[in-house]
Amino acid sequence: MNMISFMLILSVSLSTILTLLNFWLAQANPDSEKLSPYECGFDPLGSARLPFSIRFFLVAILFLLFDLEIALLLPLPWATQLQSPLSTLTWTSTIIILLTLGLIYEWIQGGLEWAE
Repeated sequence: MNMISFMLILSVSLSTILTLLNFWLAQANPDSEKLSPYECGFDPLGSARLPFSIRFFLVAILFLLFDLEIALLLPLPWATQLQSPLSTLTWTSTIIILLTLGLIYEWIQGGLEWAE
């Protein structure tokens, strides 16, 4: 038996065992809280025209902004193999400093405060 067939049999059997173990040990005790729809803390039976807090959108936009900027740092391990690692370090430090300054600015402005 070669190594590839051994790994295939091992992975399939382990996946099957773990799936069956999950079905066997899982507790299916639904109550009213688990069966109710998740509505971000709002009453789902009330009026749909209640004022919606803009904080939800601000937090989501801040998350997307910082998440996309962090994605710029993902190719960094490959960039250190370039001919000039000093320029890579400079650009990386610049991105991290800009992210930190943006976070400090949002913190001072109160953009991260959920309750007023």
